[in-house]
Amino acid sequence: MSHIDLSIVVVNWNVRDLLRRCLASIYKSSAPRLEVIVVDNASSDGSAEMVRADFPAVALFSNTENVGFPAGNNQGFAAARGRYVMTLNPDTEIAGDALAAMTAYLDAHPDVGALGPQLLNSDGSVQSSRRRFPTFATALFESTWLQGIAPRGVLARYYVDDQPADVTQEVDWVTGACVLVRRDALGSVGGFDEAFFMYSEELDWCRRIKSAGWKIVYLPAAKVIHHVGKSSEQAAAARHIHFQASKVRYFKKHHGRFAGGVLQVFLLALYAWQILLESVKMLLGHKREMRRQRVRVYWQVVRSRLR
Repeated sequence: MSHIDLSIVVVNWNVRDLLRRCLASIYKSSAPRLEVIVVDNASSDGSAEMVRADFPAVALFSNTENVGFPAGNNQGFAAARGRYVMTLNPDTEIAGDALAAMTAYLDAHPDVGALGPQLLNSDGSVQSSRRRFPTFATALFESTWLQGIAPRGVLARYYVDDQPADVTQEVDWVTGACVLVRRDALGSVGGFDEAFFMYSEELDWCRRIKSAGWKIVYLPAAKVIHHVGKSSEQAAAARHIHFQASKVRYFKKHHGRFAGGVLQVFLLALYAWQILLESVKMLLGHKREMRRQRVRVYWQVVRSRLR
């Protein structure tokens, strides 16, 4: 394909200072021959200008609108020339020789289509990043108000809590903050499904890669720091809508329209119930402004119908 071993695609939205740290960590690492592609989704914080000024070697695509995470990555994938292609969040930092370790692993294991490193929180603790495919029961509890009362085994299975976090292992999927993909695997299944604006796109992608006969591996010898969710923190209602709508879309796509429809109604009912609870607390005078904001956010979710 080319003399480039690794193409790193970073899709950015309004996290200029984190993006600067991310790019600096890439160039500091003991990396293979690489190219870095930044796709900026119409940031208003000077991100694109910073990349041009501070990282002239980066190939920059400056979009005039926010096309979403999957479409932004696909834009970068189309321009990538490396034997391996990585999607990397802008709120990450490469630790040590993670890039070299990840590419060396794919070199040595031709049956592996994609792999993820061990993600670390800002304080150095291990971040959960390996997963089994979700069941319908997982979807009812995971990242909802019912998570705390979920049957013990449901989420433990999903989060692979029965396997040690420091052992290389085959998994169903890895979270999308950092995923390295073999070009042949990318060629066989394509990039992200752009029907997912944000969230669940890496779950769908890994499922398609596995279905095409490739293995997905979690590689804890490679470590990447992930300062979680800094882009998505900027728009609370949009975050709720995209997260839950993407969950519904995934289940409709892979488990059928009936399962996805039942999940959609269930999630909307949960939000309606929360609107009622928050409204009662607001009327009773408990943290009124916070309750008012929550009602506004949850009402936007219900109005979206998670479509």
